[in-house]
Amino acid sequence: MKILVAIDGSAASMQALHHVLGLLHGGLRASLVLGNVQQPPSLYEVVAVHDVAGIEAMRAAAGADLLAAAEALVEARGCDYESEVAGGAPQHVLVEMAERYGAASIVLGAQGMGTRPGVGLGSVVLDVLAHSKVPVTVVPLPAFAADA
Repeated sequence: MKILVAIDGSAASMQALHHVLGLLHGGLRASLVLGNVQQPPSLYEVVAVHDVAGIEAMRAAAGADLLAAAEALVEARGCDYESEVAGGAPQHVLVEMAERYGAASIVLGAQGMGTRPGVGLGSVVLDVLAHSKVPVTVVPLPAFAADA
């Protein structure tokens, strides 16, 4: 069984990963897919920079950077995993990524990088919940972390 964990660099996404690692430690047999989604270049970026390949390379590097802490944590626990940096609208790409990897579920933090703390579920979470064909687990931040 595979579980897709969305990693965006937020504390909530790392909390989601800790949740899954706790399940694995408790005996769940699964491998992980760590997924990061980078927004596609804006029209302004394409017009201003004139180097779409360069922009894509920078975004891939940024995504890899955001995945590094998650990968290190998973490796330290000795868990099997794959990781991918993809481009596009996160809510759609995460659902597609789960299908492509044959993930049995998707786990995400309740709020990502683009959500103001304390406003409830983020828009990406709501869209993934609406469109996923597999179960979705939404992991909240602990109360003390959400207040920070």
